[in-house]
Amino acid sequence: MGLVGVQENGNGEMGLSGVPLGSKNKYRRMDSELTEEDDASQSHHHHVSNSTKKYVFACAVFASLNSVLLGYDVGVMSGAIIFIQEDLKITEVQEEVLVGSLSIVSLLGSLAGGRTSDVIGRKWTMGLAAVIFQTGAAIMTFAPSFQILMVGRLLAGVGIGFGVMIAPVYIAEISPTVARGALTSFPEIFINLGILLGYISNYAFSSFPVHTNWRIMLAVGILPSVFIGFALFIIPESPRWLVMKNRVEEARSVLLKTNENESEVEERLAEIQLAAGTGNAEKHEEKAVWRELLKPSPSLRRMLVTGFGIQCFQQITGIDATVYYSPEIFKGAGIEGNSNLLAATVAVGITKTVFILVAIFLIDKLGRKPLLYISTIGMTVCLFSLGFTLTFLGSGNVGIALAVLSVCGNVAFFSVGIGPVCWVLTSEIFPLRLRAQAAALGAVGNRVCSGLVAMSFLSVSDAITVGGTFFIFSVISALSVAFVYMFVPETKGKSLEQIGLLFQNEHEWQRGEVELGDVEHLVQKE
Repeated sequence: MGLVGVQENGNGEMGLSGVPLGSKNKYRRMDSELTEEDDASQSHHHHVSNSTKKYVFACAVFASLNSVLLGYDVGVMSGAIIFIQEDLKITEVQEEVLVGSLSIVSLLGSLAGGRTSDVIGRKWTMGLAAVIFQTGAAIMTFAPSFQILMVGRLLAGVGIGFGVMIAPVYIAEISPTVARGALTSFPEIFINLGILLGYISNYAFSSFPVHTNWRIMLAVGILPSVFIGFALFIIPESPRWLVMKNRVEEARSVLLKTNENESEVEERLAEIQLAAGTGNAEKHEEKAVWRELLKPSPSLRRMLVTGFGIQCFQQITGIDATVYYSPEIFKGAGIEGNSNLLAATVAVGITKTVFILVAIFLIDKLGRKPLLYISTIGMTVCLFSLGFTLTFLGSGNVGIALAVLSVCGNVAFFSVGIGPVCWVLTSEIFPLRLRAQAAALGAVGNRVCSGLVAMSFLSVSDAITVGGTFFIFSVISALSVAFVYMFVPETKGKSLEQIGLLFQNEHEWQRGEVELGDVEHLVQKE
């Protein structure tokens, strides 16, 4: 049975756009009688024609193409590293550095991406990301040595950092409220699609000569960035960025393309102008963005805890170790032969891609918080199961089956919740004037944690075994459940400007709209 949150403050006052906001949350069943206000709200938010939906959908797809690059790199490197090791004779430490360095270096792109997107715009930052990645991928393809390979890897990492940071921000800023959660999840879909394509590429080219196969695998990754060049001439600039640059008429034009209800467009435009500080004649001088981030107000501090924390938990639960090193994990479980190992990784990629599609259908129905609960609890169980299997069951048929099932279960729960939701949240919760650079800060935390996990996994596994490493990941995943309960509010169904008001009140921030006990009812309703 589903629940709808009705919020009001002590004075019965309403938030922006007639949406109630405040510290008290009351719940009622979805099958109970809707009030006149609810009927109006439903009509107000669902007035989107098919042509408008298609336009917004196309913008989200094109904006997400950069995410294919990250996913493809993660997927292809898990198999290509086997042949790079054989061809270039690299050591295990060099292998860790090669795999993990992309995540660490991508933080440079993410940090620069926030400021860059505020200066040149959201969509041209996506174009810059594609150009930098193409350059790096080309260098890696023709690299004659480990050193040259690392140069290309570092450039590719900077490009990926730009792309990972900007895509969710752009999509969140251009999407209508009712579909924002699903559309902002698109980059995660394309990351998973890229991972699957990387796995398939590994399997398809593994029979080629060792000196050639890994180069072809890496070269294929250039193709998605070519399509991004065409996309830049189709998608519009973010209306919120246009308002920041006082190009209000252009912003109105873009909003009319994404929502045909003119009254709602004017209402949204007024909210954006207010949030950007351009709609008030009595503007006050604002602190520099980075100074404000370094010395945040209480409400901004809550936003940073939520955004930065969820980004870090997404990675320190070990998803990149599971994906990058899945061949090593399956080898430890008893699977033999490169072809069999790479075929098993394809199963992981398919599982990851299928379940991200499930998340897209549920994120604007169930909400962000229930999916995070389902995801983090499921991952905790699967990570513990994988640790137990690798430690106690050995390499028999039962051990192999449970290892594959645990890895697939872990990526499935990741993809249905924390994978896409963390990007949705960090693109939603920050105020407009800080959004790009605050989201960049979250992306930096994500990439640093990813790099640390990827660069230390083999060494830690050598010290405490692979199974012991996954026991640690399961404990961290359990902590992520507590973090979601304490610090993540529900943002479903609110405009970006209304979400900011949730963080004004500490009780709202910590409690949100959906508690852990409500998840069961929400799932039953679906």
